[in-house]
Amino acid sequence: MGAGFSGIGLGIELRKAGITDFAILEAADDVGGVWHHNRYPGVAVDIPSTTYSYSFEPNPYWSRLFAPGDELAAYANHCADKYGVSPHVHPRTRVEAARYDGRNHRWVVETSRGILTARFLVSAVGPLDQPKYPDIPGLGTFDGPTVHTARWDPHVALAGKRIGVIGTGASSLQLIPEIAPAAERLTVFQRTPIWVIPKPNTDISPRMRELFAHAPVTQRVLRAVTSLLAEFVMTVGIAYHMRVPLFVRSMERTCLRHLRKQVADPEVRAKLTPAYALGCKRPSFSNTYLPAFDRANVELVTERILRVTTEGIVTAVADTAAGTVTETHRELDVLVLATGFKTMQLGVVPPFPVRGTAGVDAGQWWDEHGYQTYEGISTPLLPNFWLMNGPWSAAGPSWFSVIESGSRHIARCLNEARRRGATQVVVRQSAHDAYMRSMRAKARHTAFAQPSCIDSNSYYFDRRGEAPFVRPVSGPGLRRASRTFDLDHYEYTRSEPASSTTSRYTGRTRASNLWFQTLSPGTACND
Repeated sequence: MGAGFSGIGLGIELRKAGITDFAILEAADDVGGVWHHNRYPGVAVDIPSTTYSYSFEPNPYWSRLFAPGDELAAYANHCADKYGVSPHVHPRTRVEAARYDGRNHRWVVETSRGILTARFLVSAVGPLDQPKYPDIPGLGTFDGPTVHTARWDPHVALAGKRIGVIGTGASSLQLIPEIAPAAERLTVFQRTPIWVIPKPNTDISPRMRELFAHAPVTQRVLRAVTSLLAEFVMTVGIAYHMRVPLFVRSMERTCLRHLRKQVADPEVRAKLTPAYALGCKRPSFSNTYLPAFDRANVELVTERILRVTTEGIVTAVADTAAGTVTETHRELDVLVLATGFKTMQLGVVPPFPVRGTAGVDAGQWWDEHGYQTYEGISTPLLPNFWLMNGPWSAAGPSWFSVIESGSRHIARCLNEARRRGATQVVVRQSAHDAYMRSMRAKARHTAFAQPSCIDSNSYYFDRRGEAPFVRPVSGPGLRRASRTFDLDHYEYTRSEPASSTTSRYTGRTRASNLWFQTLSPGTACND
């Protein structure tokens, strides 16, 4: 479920393992996931492209060290085509619910196109899939265009307009420098500032691209360098934060020097200075975001947003000494929501109802008891089921580290099931619990243990105050675990042969043998 880089990567790994009887269900009309949906001005990868790519499929033709979004979308299509995954993809097929048939060891999957069954089910829906809309009174009453960065409308005119941007995270950091020069006035509404790291975003010359193409070892060397740097920033700075305080403090000083050099106004600099430790929320790289606030037509607003009106946004400042509240109404022509994504919360992980053993809904169970997995990928609640982007999974220098490790983990389980003739694979509770004890012990050394994180408004945290988004291990540790975890941490069983049933079929998707059945959600599917 999901044809972003996670789904494509898993498809490639399955084909390498000799498994070809699989389908990838995709709600959108094309592959690419977040890179298919995110088309706002300035969208680009925030990890060097030499690292943010499959290790087995380097792309020698990136135009920049931090490639723009359209190149990532093209790379997704290239990989899906080259490795034979495209015929397995079924676009415009949204998964709405799934339930496990424990008698026959199969999943019954309800989609927007009908019902199908599968022996094994994998959620490869990315963690940055569902746009987060702010809970602001009157948001839907604004008369002008309102657009979210994650669902950008290219037809919205920005030149010469009074534009309001809510949010100052990674998307806003890329968007603001792109739209500020053309705007009549750009008002940026900030709740929490972001740590900004200097960005070595150099162009990759045609000569260098040819060198990468004809001498691939040169690009592998560069990948090793950029991966090491990303590992230091993302892993050492976050996962090992408390163990390497000197490194973290030096990174913070680098960011603050960067801020002083790029923003002249001391009052604006103060507003852009984070009050939380580096790593509490994802830092980002930019050389153009901070200088945008020195422009005469750009205003940074840190006042509390009171409401949205038909004509703009009302903010409020309280004077506690005088006991008064001063309201300011800023008129706008266009409202942009750069408010990120929903992450670890009910309805997101998993992104639809998934009922496993004894009809337990995994999302509701996790919401009540806390997000838990084994190796960031499976749970005793859901037999024959894995999550490519589950709780406690994100680690390493880029998301591709998680994708390749997760794909390897799943392929090992499926190969073992095939070897044993098993029809059901489920992680043992004891292995799951031991893994979670180790994760929570390691979490005490992460950035999230910093008291200052409470005020960071980070998507790493769930409603319980835990940070299950990140797996606090290094990239090498992540890869090693996917290759060496004990296969006997899973239990393998075989179902009795099911009696045959007759089903009526309604259609066939393109380039595949996948059929959808006209069965009611309560019908057992045994074919």
